[in-house]
Amino acid sequence: MAARLVKRCTCLLREAALLVPAVSPAGRLRLAGVAHKTLTSSATSPSSHFPGSLSELVEREQVFTPYPERQEVDLLIEKATGPEELLELLGGGHCLHQNHAALMLIRLSRLLSEKPGDKASLIQDARFQQLLHLLNSQITTVWHGTLVKLLRSLYALALPAASKELQSVEQEVRWRMRRLKYKHLAYLAESSTTYMQERESQELLAELLVHLERRWAEIEDGRMVVAMMMKVGHLSKSLMNRLEDKCLELVEQFGPDELRKVLVTLAAQNRRSVPLLRAVSYHLVQKPFPLTKGILLDLAYAYGKLGFHQTQVFQRLAADLLPHTPSLTSGEVARCTKSFAFLKWLNLPLFEAFAQHILNRAQSATVPHLCNMLLAFARLNFRPEQEDQFFSLVREKLVSELAGLDPALQVDVVWALCVLQQVQEAELRAVLRPEFHTQFLGGESPKNQSTFQKLLHINATAQLEHPEYTSPLLPASALVPRLSALDRKATPLQKELQETLKGLLGSADRGSFMVATQYGWVLDAEVLLDSDSQFLPLRNFVAPHLAPPSGSQPLPPGAKRLAFLRWEFPNFNSRSKDLLGRFMLARRHILAAGFLVVDVPYYEWLELKSEWQKGAYLKDKIRKAVAEELAK
Repeated sequence: MAARLVKRCTCLLREAALLVPAVSPAGRLRLAGVAHKTLTSSATSPSSHFPGSLSELVEREQVFTPYPERQEVDLLIEKATGPEELLELLGGGHCLHQNHAALMLIRLSRLLSEKPGDKASLIQDARFQQLLHLLNSQITTVWHGTLVKLLRSLYALALPAASKELQSVEQEVRWRMRRLKYKHLAYLAESSTTYMQERESQELLAELLVHLERRWAEIEDGRMVVAMMMKVGHLSKSLMNRLEDKCLELVEQFGPDELRKVLVTLAAQNRRSVPLLRAVSYHLVQKPFPLTKGILLDLAYAYGKLGFHQTQVFQRLAADLLPHTPSLTSGEVARCTKSFAFLKWLNLPLFEAFAQHILNRAQSATVPHLCNMLLAFARLNFRPEQEDQFFSLVREKLVSELAGLDPALQVDVVWALCVLQQVQEAELRAVLRPEFHTQFLGGESPKNQSTFQKLLHINATAQLEHPEYTSPLLPASALVPRLSALDRKATPLQKELQETLKGLLGSADRGSFMVATQYGWVLDAEVLLDSDSQFLPLRNFVAPHLAPPSGSQPLPPGAKRLAFLRWEFPNFNSRSKDLLGRFMLARRHILAAGFLVVDVPYYEWLELKSEWQKGAYLKDKIRKAVAEELAK
């Protein structure tokens, strides 16, 4: 059998070689198909044993269905302005080929896209059912491009999930999946994924995602890869990885809108793909294309959401946004301010313009907008030049609305006012009332713990910066530090600082490390100096900053209590030596509690190479802190 098959194959190929110069290109396609069919059928068909003329087979066999020439009915379908015109074509004596039924359904879905109320009545129409039946009988001959548009149209027409015709089209798509071009698969993903999820067509969707991932190398169009990332990237992690790789290949072709879509998609999926973010940032900086207001706002949002820092991009965003400030709405200003605050990027001209914008449009500024602005300003420790007018507006809008806000947001707002030194007794009382703050005591969720930590800072502000304020305050039991406050992994700077200090102190009882105070802040180290600037043992001396307060022996005359505070890279504004608002508040509280503060910023510590240099640095810092206190 095998020998006869090889002999038959040899005859066919010899005859094909003789006929190739005489046949047309279409004939060559048919030739290949006929040879394939003849070979596969020779083993089972008795007639295949008789040699026949290959030219006769070429003329007799038609392997593919050519697309028919345009007819009058095609024009009528395209120009139809209502469903009735399309349905009348069924009984008009027109010659309908295999694609016409599909084209009519596609046109129907477009016409009814603006009239969703007419879909139910159309489905009940007998002519529509006839059209579906005609389609179902010809589904295997519908062309690929028409088939994928047809499936989307049937979804849009809201056919029942149990519809035999819809299931038939879905099944046909699944059978043809391997033969569909990638652009057809991409169209399905872009236009029909939402419908598949809503209708629970999970098998079709899963198969589509598998084919999209396997054939990702076929993507050659930047618009296609961006659309795929937006529509189906979130459904498959492995597919999204492939799309990011392809995006890196094609990013040089992207315009500003494609770059925006890529960043917004990454932000929406919270995917911090550093190589892709670097590539996008490079092209945003290097290419001189103009960025519209909408693109600038979306870019600021995406970078803020992903926490990706790129100084040159931020400089361009700030410079390009400044001229657009007068045309922004209050919501856009608040959104943009919040994005830059997440990035810890303070551009003074831009933020002054934002503050002035809110003052100029005070009537349109809503409470949520002002809350976002206030929290952003507090994070960056920014106070506008016209701070009296700005905070008067904030107080005017918020005082009457504060009680109606979400409890956690109330705490955030009052805490922000504490950071910016604008809080008043009324706001302090509003959140320190027992009936208010008890809901946050003992909370185990990260959000509740964060809110309670801010309540401690507000309580400390009332105690240390508002001496006239007496009550209400948090109960003493709430001020006891939690274990989570100290249960953090030590940083290299923290370890080196402790080791160097231990060497200076000489004795373990002369200093205390990682001191949790009742104010909600943790000191890196605490030491006592006598009047001659010599270290004193800490035991038995009164310590009112602890919770509960310890010690009974008062400090000797002239003694000074020092607190060492290390400032790591994340504690500062981006590309700045200015502390963020939270840490400025901590420093103010420690000073108000009677400490001399020894600041140890990371950028100074990194310059110290030897243990001797580090020891000398701390001694010098201590001398300067004492000298500044004496100078007062």
